[in-house]
Amino acid sequence: MSKDKDVLLEFSMSPFDKGESLSAYVSRSLEIIDKSGIDYKLNPMGTVLEGSFEEVMKVVADCFNKMKSDCNRITLSIKMDYRKGATGRLKKKIQSIENKLGKELNK
Repeated sequence: MSKDKDVLLEFSMSPFDKGESLSAYVSRSLEIIDKSGIDYKLNPMGTVLEGSFEEVMKVVADCFNKMKSDCNRITLSIKMDYRKGATGRLKKKIQSIENKLGKELNK
């Protein structure tokens, strides 16, 4: 893995053609993410990855390729934040807000 970890990327991906309950498909993506070794945080509406641009985009592509293997229509939303030289932002961004508020937030 690259030493650069200056990208935070949040994404949400799910099939449109598999009915109402999609956790089986989302779980497959989380297995790919977990095995990638990249830092990540799951939230109720998506997953945030931290790494280099190449690393995070590879993980998203791997998840997409797995999903398209048996899904005919997929929705994918991506939001990305690049900050040169910044690392550990999965935790630091939350800690910064908590420090300003003077309390720990519900996580």
